Amino acid sequence: MLCMTNVIAIIPARAGSKSVADKNIALMAGFPLIAYSIAAARKSSLIDRVLVSTDSQQYADLAIKYGAEVPFLRPEELSTDTSTDREFMLHAMHWCLDNEAHVPEYWVHLRPTTPLRDTHIMDQAISRLMASGRATSLRSGHKAPESPIKWFQRDSEGFFRGLFDKHNFGKNRLVKEQGSEYYNLPKEAFPQVFIPDGYVDVLKADHVMNNSTLHGELIMGFESPVCTEVDSLEELNYLQYQLSQNPSVLLNYLKAEYTEDVA
Repeated sequence: MLCMTNVIAIIPARAGSKSVADKNIALMAGFPLIAYSIAAARKSSLIDRVLVSTDSQQYADLAIKYGAEVPFLRPEELSTDTSTDREFMLHAMHWCLDNEAHVPEYWVHLRPTTPLRDTHIMDQAISRLMASGRATSLRSGHKAPESPIKWFQRDSEGFFRGLFDKHNFGKNRLVKEQGSEYYNLPKEAFPQVFIPDGYVDVLKADHVMNNSTLHGELIMGFESPVCTEVDSLEELNYLQYQLSQNPSVLLNYLKAEYTEDVA
């Protein structure tokens, strides 16, 4: 049966990253990245439980140390470079059903590679999805500084070409004036778009377990603050600098709870 009241945070932490070695546990201000997501979930006023899905016993031990539950290790076949979010999410949901006889309805997906969050903003996102009668999920994103419609692709001869046919924008007066060079238009000529980020996504077990998609067609759009995701050493170093300039509630929490970890 489904337990419609519980809210669970799930933090995926697959080992074997190639962009940054072991990036999910890379140290930032003395603490592994995964600890920040665990701390954010534990400080939430709506999240009842924090679960980490990992294929690594080392990662599992660290997650438990910082207050998460790791009741299982993710199977190897669900932990490859091509494994999807839906696969590990379904695995966790079915584990809850098989071992605990219920599945929490709301699953807050927190990626370790987006370590700096405001728990109040997270709770706003959770509350909005819970209050919606139609949305199949919620995804966070921040405003793109420039429309990707202005981007190029390079053809086989090395020439830049626009991504879209000019006729897609034929009703726009500025496009008609510019002809085929719609990509030279000011950004105001295009609709505002959002960059999906890892700030907070919220899924509904009822949808995931009964459909072939993870988010569904009615994705509630939640505008989050601009945030940096760690996919390179440069981004990790930038976050280190950001922490040195702006105090973080999550870092202060970790220092207060785990002072022995800080060099």
